[in-house]
Amino acid sequence: MLKTLTDFAKTLNLPLTQAQAEKMLAYANLVWGKKDFLNLTSAADLNEVITRHICDGLTAAAKINGLIHAKKVASPQAADVGAGAGYIGITVALALPEIQVTLVESIEKRCSFMNWALMQLGVKNAKVKQARLGQGTSFQFDFVTERAMGQLPDILEICLSALKPGGVFIAFQGEHPQADMCHPEKYQGILLGVERYTLPDDGKKRHLALFGRI
Repeated sequence: MLKTLTDFAKTLNLPLTQAQAEKMLAYANLVWGKKDFLNLTSAADLNEVITRHICDGLTAAAKINGLIHAKKVASPQAADVGAGAGYIGITVALALPEIQVTLVESIEKRCSFMNWALMQLGVKNAKVKQARLGQGTSFQFDFVTERAMGQLPDILEICLSALKPGGVFIAFQGEHPQADMCHPEKYQGILLGVERYTLPDDGKKRHLALFGRI
């Protein structure tokens, strides 16, 4: 499983040490141990937690890492909104220790799990914020990721509103991305592109839709 993580990171041009991969595997084990009690995943086994969830997080980390260097972002701040069990945000925090990650989640038991996981893993560059994006929240991040909040046209406005000007919203999409159904210009945004990617042991077409805040 460690080799799966390090090999996949190489395909993404994402630097990943053995120690970082070990922390990610430890995180996957925490998820697996609590999955039934907290309904954290429908994965069939631990390997699927790695290949379907943690590797999705690595995909986001690689994209953010590239944008940080391309845009020369100083002291980057990222948020994973609708964080759930933290698959994207915690993986990003583990892969990119130089950035600060906020895990935004409205459900208390999921927030409790993420706080516990961060403590168990010794992660210092991530924190949990119990909130529902768009309801009395005021955020200004360089990067926002989202995987499971809802349909893209319905959430685009509130996700863009959580960005600084010049920030980037990264939305996980399935085989049929919904970017062409959105009108980001209505929300001070612009479509930067839609990129296809695949996960290990998975032939499904997946996409990242990228939007910038003007």
